[in-house]
Amino acid sequence: MNAINTDFHQNFTQFFHALEILKPQEKATQYMTFQSTMKEGTIHRYMPRADLEVVVSDYSFQQEQRMNIYTAKPMVEISYCLQGTRGVQISNCEYEVTAGTCTLQLMEQVEANFLFNKDEPYQMVGIGIPVTTFNYYMEKINGNDGASTKFSKILQGSPYLLFQEEIDPFDLFMVKQLVEGIATNRMTNLELESMALQLLTRAFQSFFPHPPNSMEFSRDDRAKLSQAKSIMAGNIVNPPSLMELSRIIGLNDYKLKKGFKEMYGTTVFGYLREQRLEKACYLLQNGATNIMEVANAVGYSNASHFAEVFKERYGLSPREFVKYSSH
Repeated sequence: MNAINTDFHQNFTQFFHALEILKPQEKATQYMTFQSTMKEGTIHRYMPRADLEVVVSDYSFQQEQRMNIYTAKPMVEISYCLQGTRGVQISNCEYEVTAGTCTLQLMEQVEANFLFNKDEPYQMVGIGIPVTTFNYYMEKINGNDGASTKFSKILQGSPYLLFQEEIDPFDLFMVKQLVEGIATNRMTNLELESMALQLLTRAFQSFFPHPPNSMEFSRDDRAKLSQAKSIMAGNIVNPPSLMELSRIIGLNDYKLKKGFKEMYGTTVFGYLREQRLEKACYLLQNGATNIMEVANAVGYSNASHFAEVFKERYGLSPREFVKYSSH
């Protein structure tokens, strides 16, 4: 790949230099461990292909630490914070990255000031790509409307944007699998690339839902579609029918079905299914082992049907998911 696809790695290198842990050369795979009177921990750095970098960090500081870096090249990064709270100031704006959050950052050349608390463990998984790769995937996700989600269009002249939300339960499961696979040296380069790209795609779809046709749907229509989404998310066990939902939000069923699909990339009941399965993931990850009880808790009266739908979506049965989560 050409330089425009690979020079974004310099941003990660500068971060590691600021931590005073990285040797001058860059490698496709690096394992960094460090211990001093100021900091201790480990960092795994992987470049499964030229336009992709995956970093797994686990460290702490023995005193409050402030660190300044300058991002030399534009890039896009998603990060999953598993432990710790980190402050960052960019372009005179202050942000906070907390445990349990997924953060998407679009950045031009900016100065970033990081603040790490004393004796607080930090565990993060970061996935970085260049702008060209971001634009390519957004076009693939949104088709002809990909131009509206291009890097420059989203930034609109700003040097930096940050989006943040709670980590999706299944994404958390994937991230933990990635961390375990790297820690035990059981993950192949291809598996790492595939998992990183899947996480990127899911994050892009979450942060940038496909917008409905603005010529056909007014702002009021879009507000009603958003209301429909909230109603379905809040009633996964006993959801209203399409006709009932249409009546509640005051939008005819044709506009409801068409607008929902265009705005969220799935049908109303496709979205309901996702919400049910995500809630099931959360319950299974947090100690629930009775599959029938989990099925009932997310709106499935038949455990076998629930297990079939779950495996179709995630590639694992609920029992297999519990087994992997416990590991």
